Amino acid sequence: MHGGALAGWLLMALCAVSGASCLSRARAGTRQERRTARSEAVMGFGMAAMAVPAAALSLPDWAWAVYAALFGAAALRALRPALGGGHHLHHLVGSLAMVYMAVAMAPAVTGSGGGGHAGHGAAAGAGGIPLLTGALLVYYAFYVLGSAGRLLPGTAVAPAGGTGQSARGPGGSGGGTDGRPQLMSACRLTMGIGMFAMLLTL
Repeated sequence: MHGGALAGWLLMALCAVSGASCLSRARAGTRQERRTARSEAVMGFGMAAMAVPAAALSLPDWAWAVYAALFGAAALRALRPALGGGHHLHHLVGSLAMVYMAVAMAPAVTGSGGGGHAGHGAAAGAGGIPLLTGALLVYYAFYVLGSAGRLLPGTAVAPAGGTGQSARGPGGSGGGTDGRPQLMSACRLTMGIGMFAMLLTL
């Protein structure tokens, strides 16, 4: 996000691919699954937009307010489901983290006299609130480790059972359905890594 151009482009591509994958999942499954996939797609594309290198795109000063408003609305939307715990709570934390990053960058942007990404370097120097940034880093570090731990046993266990083996085989409808949880977990892991990397730049 505020680092080297290559790192920024790689992070942007990672988040954009994750967002596109989530968007593709939004066309199938239950109503709740589609809603979750749409929320994760918004998060992925939002992270991709924030990760564009400063030299590549100059955003207007009000762009950060739009980011904050968009993810503030996403946080309000996730608030009620989050009361039940589970992954909805993670959506709430992620939306609030995006609001926090947008707000942390906004003063440097508006004070720089330049547009959008031109203020990124100054915003990175400001760093937001160190204690809150550190708490979010710890949260996402544990989230990434936990997600990776859940994903790896799933790939190891699948071949052990007959149904797991066929689910990993070439594509029938059963393979697509059985493979969806692993794809979903991989997307969440990817976005967790992306969020951790973005928070490191504050």
